[in-house]
Amino acid sequence: MGYQEAMDALHLRMPGKIPRTEYSASGYWSLIRAVTGLPVGEDSGEEEKLRAAAAFEKAWDFGFTWSILTHSQELEACRTTMGHAVYAEGGGDFDTRVGSPFTDVEQVLSFDPWEAYGVRDRDELTRRYDAHYDLQCRLHPDQVNMTGIYITMISGLLEIFGWNWLLEGMGEDPGRFGEVAGRYADWIAQYFEALAASKAPVVMIHDDIVWTSGPFANPAWYRRHVFPHYERLFEPLHRAGKILLYTSDGCYNAFIDDIAACGVSGFVLEPTTDMAYISRQYGKTHAFVGNADCRILTFGSKEEIRREVERCVNIGRECPGFFLAVGNHIPPSVPVENALYYNQCYEELAWRF
Repeated sequence: MGYQEAMDALHLRMPGKIPRTEYSASGYWSLIRAVTGLPVGEDSGEEEKLRAAAAFEKAWDFGFTWSILTHSQELEACRTTMGHAVYAEGGGDFDTRVGSPFTDVEQVLSFDPWEAYGVRDRDELTRRYDAHYDLQCRLHPDQVNMTGIYITMISGLLEIFGWNWLLEGMGEDPGRFGEVAGRYADWIAQYFEALAASKAPVVMIHDDIVWTSGPFANPAWYRRHVFPHYERLFEPLHRAGKILLYTSDGCYNAFIDDIAACGVSGFVLEPTTDMAYISRQYGKTHAFVGNADCRILTFGSKEEIRREVERCVNIGRECPGFFLAVGNHIPPSVPVENALYYNQCYEELAWRF
C-alpha cells in the first residue's frame, strides 16, 4: 500500500492512511530481526542485508526511502575531513580523519570550485542519476523512489571548508564569502541541470542551512547569498515537472517561508522545526514529512511515545501531503521495544477513513 498512499500524498490527493517513511531504521539490525524474524546482523552479507531491509520496509509500510546520489564524493579533489562519531550499529562509521587543504582565510575567500573540480559532462551525470533511480526502484519496488543532491549550497560549502574555515571566512568578509557561495552555486548548477534531465519524477534536495538552534549566520546573509541561488538551481527541475522535496536538519523556522518561495513541493524536517506552522501555512499546498522526536522514543515511556505520535498525526491529519517519520532518525540507541511500540501507535492512528 505504501506506494499508492505516498504518490497520492505527493500529489496532494488525501490518502485514507497517512503514509510514512523512516531514516536509518533500515540499518538497525536488531530492530529488523525483531520485525522480520530474519537472522541478519552487521556481519551479514550485503545481499542478505538488502533482503532483510526490504522485508522490514514492507512490514513497516514505507511510502518512500529518502535517497540521494550526489554527496561529498564529488568534492574529493579539495575538501575538509571532520571525522565521524559512532552512529551505526556496530560502529562501522567511526572515522578519526581530520584535516583540511586550507591554511589561511584568504584561500577560503578566493576559492574557485571550477578550478578545483572542473566541468562535468551533463549527459554522464544524467546517466548516473538514472542508474541510481533504477537501483532504488529495484531495491524498493513497493515505494515511490527518488534520486537527488546532498551538497546543494551550505552543505557543499561545509564539506569543502569544514565548520572552522566556513565560519572564519564568513566572519572575516561576509560579502566575499557570499561570492564564494555564488561561484559554488554556478558550479553545482551542472548537477541540477542533469538531475532535471533524469527520469526520476521525485527528487530530494538536501541542504543543512542551520544548526539545531537555528541560523548560524545573519538571516540577511542567507537571503542575499543562498535563496536567490536556490531559485535558479530549482528552475530546471520545475521546468521538467519534478516533485521537489527539500531537507534540512536543525531548526529552519526562520526560513520556512523563504524555502517555500523558492518553489519546493515539500518539506522534510527534524523535530526542532515547527511542523504545526508548516501545516497551517502550507498544509494544503505542500507535502511535509516529520517530525516525531527520537529522544522521546529513546527515553520516554509508552504513554509519552503515544502522545508524540498523536501530536504528529493531529498536526497532519487534515493535510493531504503529510507523511509521518521520526524526524531525527531511529538510530540503534532507540530501544527495540520502544521502536516497536512507536510503530504500533502509527498503525493504530494513521487511518483517516
